[in-house]
Amino acid sequence: MRPLTRLFLGIIALAAILAAVSVGLPSHVTVSRAVVINAPESAIFPYLDNLRAFADWSPWTARDPQLALSFGGPASGQGAQVSWASNKPSIGTGSMEISESEPPHHVELNVNYNGLEGISSYTLGPAGSGSKVTWSFVYQSGSSPMKRWKALMLDRFIGAEYDAGLDRLKEKIEGDRRPTMPTMSPPPAGAATQAEQPAAASPEQGATPPAAAPQGAQPNASDAPKPRRRR
Repeated sequence: MRPLTRLFLGIIALAAILAAVSVGLPSHVTVSRAVVINAPESAIFPYLDNLRAFADWSPWTARDPQLALSFGGPASGQGAQVSWASNKPSIGTGSMEISESEPPHHVELNVNYNGLEGISSYTLGPAGSGSKVTWSFVYQSGSSPMKRWKALMLDRFIGAEYDAGLDRLKEKIEGDRRPTMPTMSPPPAGAATQAEQPAAASPEQGATPPAAAPQGAQPNASDAPKPRRRR
């Protein structure tokens, strides 16, 4: 048997094995990541329901500041759309459109990540003094052996993107809600910075000079010299 023939038969045998194994793989895969944000659900929901705010925390804008974004439909709620394009092959092109919006707990979207189509969702729930945000992606691989093998790698790749995006979302929301210190205006030019203290009076100013004797006044008799007695 020729070497080329054996190689061809080997490839066919490998494909058959992979196809047989894929039958046991799941027909759909769910990738899910979550983060707890120190804010109520009602304060977080607008960041997720308004796709025009997606650029503020998207993991793809962090990796590619030159990412081209375009929007369609309403600003928020059902029908809102966003699409992006990047020169980086790992980002490529993508789009999201809100198909369901249930404030303040759930948003569902039809997504396309660089040719990978599926259903994404944001789910909010209470978590202590804050809220837990869960970002999920469901991929239907159907009966295709290739899609089922591809689905096995989604948790690694999409999961990393979701972790990065949720960390940015947490930082953005908590930063927006953090109180800012009031700005102190500088004092106007020439204004005294300390209360002026009264100047201490000088000894010359504080002392009262003795009254001068009037001109022509006669000396006191008691001060006149006494005459000598004759012996």
